[in-house]
Amino acid sequence: RHTWRTTDNTQNIVAAGEVMAEAIRSYGIEVLHDETQHDYPSYNGSYERSAVTVQDYLEKYPSIKVVLDVHRDTTLVKPVTEIDGRKAAQLMIIAGCDDGTMDMPNWSKNFRFAAGMQDAIESRYPSLTRPVFFCYRKYNMDLTGGSLLIEFGSHGNTLEETARAAECMGKAMAQTLLGTLPE
Repeated sequence: RHTWRTTDNTQNIVAAGEVMAEAIRSYGIEVLHDETQHDYPSYNGSYERSAVTVQDYLEKYPSIKVVLDVHRDTTLVKPVTEIDGRKAAQLMIIAGCDDGTMDMPNWSKNFRFAAGMQDAIESRYPSLTRPVFFCYRKYNMDLTGGSLLIEFGSHGNTLEETARAAECMGKAMAQTLLGTLPE
């Protein structure tokens, strides 16, 4: 809203993460929403720092099945759509892959989960998602078979558009988890 990188969690992507968490919770699913800003004060090393956080949670709560890393795309493009008469930032699911050199034993599970989530979202909210970004990058997706990176819009989208996308994503995620949870 005011700056791309504010540490005010009511004005940054953490707020969208909380909207998504609340939407999931409304279906009776327990959610642990960590609000740590791993890219502050520097983006360098943020994935290493977030990996430690995720590993600590997985150790403390071994029943965790899904880990979502929530971001906004750093481009100034404004990917937007309209859902039920309201503007929403388009979201992009990122799934890493492994050619045998990245130590990602769960990459195919994550990719199937990403494809299933995109299908679930699009069947409920057509045009909300951009194509799944499938790439040779880890982004901590080696930690579980239900790990995804989700980019809610970009720096060009408003917080309201981003929150709307997060609400829709949360509802689709909850409905999917209640139907078929990845093993």
